[in-house]
Parts: sequence; C-alpha cells; structure tokens
Amino acid sequence: MAAGAAGTGVAWYSGKLEASLNHDLDAVFKASQKALTQLEFAKISDKKSGVDAELVSRTALDKKIEITLQKVTDGTTKMAIRVGIFGDEALSMTILDKIKANL
Repeated sequence: MAAGAAGTGVAWYSGKLEASLNHDLDAVFKASQKALTQLEFAKISDKKSGVDAELVSRTALDKKIEITLQKVTDGTTKMAIRVGIFGDEALSMTILDKIKANL
C-alpha cells in the first residue's frame, strides 16, 4: 500500500512523520510492534495506556526510532515517527508502510 492511501493523512513536520490512521490504538500498537520486529530493530521499550503509547527501538547503526501513538477517537489513532535526532523521511516512510501492511 502506498503512503498517503485513502483514510490516512501523512505529513513530514520538524523531522518527524505524522499520520492519522483509521484504526484503534490497540490495533496500531500491535501493528507497530510487529513492524519493528519485521524490520529487525532492537526493542528498547514499549509503553501503552488507554489513550497513548510509545515504542522506542534502535537500528543496527544505533539510530533511535521513536513511535508515539495517541488515541483520537475509538477508531482513529494519531501516529508520529521520528528517526534519530533530525529525522529520516525515507526510513520513517518505510516504517509507516510496514505498520500499515500489518493493520
């Protein structure tokens, strides 16, 4: 599925990729965990509450990957992906595409 597909607003802003996904927080959290495992990133931490979540991993070259999730409605989740300090748009898009494929 290509980025910017129907039902997903995607924007690159201040070094992070922001997307709105038409899935609940639990589904997006599980899809994010699966995507990070599939991409073979080292898991640092996963935290989730009823309204938000944060997943932190590292690449083989030790770039920090932070994914934050925020519940907007029961069926909509806002996501932000940041890679490294300044961001990496190409890698962020790869991660987003992998997450979407798992939804």
